[in-house]
Amino acid sequence: MSTAAQGAGAPRAHCTVDADGRTTFRVALRSAGRPRLALVPRTRKNAPEPPTHLLDLEPHGGDEGGLRAVLDPLPALAEGRWDAYLMREPDAVRERLRPGLRDLRALVDGSLRERPSPVAVRVPYVTKDGFLAVRAWLRAAHAEAGRLDLADGTMTVHARLHGAELSDDAAALLRLRSDRSTTCSFPLRTEGGVFSFTAPFGELTGRTPGDQVWDAFLRPAADAPLVRIGRLLDDLADRKTVCVYPALTVGEAVVRPYYTVDNDLAVEVTAVH
Repeated sequence: MSTAAQGAGAPRAHCTVDADGRTTFRVALRSAGRPRLALVPRTRKNAPEPPTHLLDLEPHGGDEGGLRAVLDPLPALAEGRWDAYLMREPDAVRERLRPGLRDLRALVDGSLRERPSPVAVRVPYVTKDGFLAVRAWLRAAHAEAGRLDLADGTMTVHARLHGAELSDDAAALLRLRSDRSTTCSFPLRTEGGVFSFTAPFGELTGRTPGDQVWDAFLRPAADAPLVRIGRLLDDLADRKTVCVYPALTVGEAVVRPYYTVDNDLAVEVTAVH
């Protein structure tokens, strides 16, 4: 099935997300056929491609016309990016959808609501080339980063755990991306599912020659799988260029925390030459 030309005349879809994670798409289009909205996953390297998710577009709005499709919270979308298309008939050529109004107000304080396992997140957004897409995350558990304080060569991270429980021996870890056996562990300060930890950057510098990247994790219990620390539970699909932290000089290195392309927290260490 091929895709249609992606010109300025592409149809538009408005979307609204509610507090339960339900997304409603509205397309200003009249149709006597069986139109559908298709969410098509982008191919991820070395991963099987999930099937296209099809939603029926049904008339709504009475005499005003238009079509509506509802993406319910379940089943959860596989983690990744899903491009939105219009199919005017089941076997029709797919047409990329342009974004209309996006009402994401229900997502702004999403980190304050308890999330069961698995933690499923969806954020409609506009692609770099101006089309509508949905960013999805799906994780057994998730540690949502909040305030991040930088002072005196340290980073203090405040976060909340979703989809799991903290034990008395829980700890935060920074793991070297180029060698996963190399980690630095930091004790937690906890209150319920909320926790914080302080990482002295001096413990990261000079561990290995050259530039380094350290990924941030939480270990909820001694025998539990690692949980990625990131920031997913609001209305931002791409945080890397939005939440930018200053670089600190620590000894012979420059250290900067940042959010990855998947909105996960990491620390970059660059040797000063």
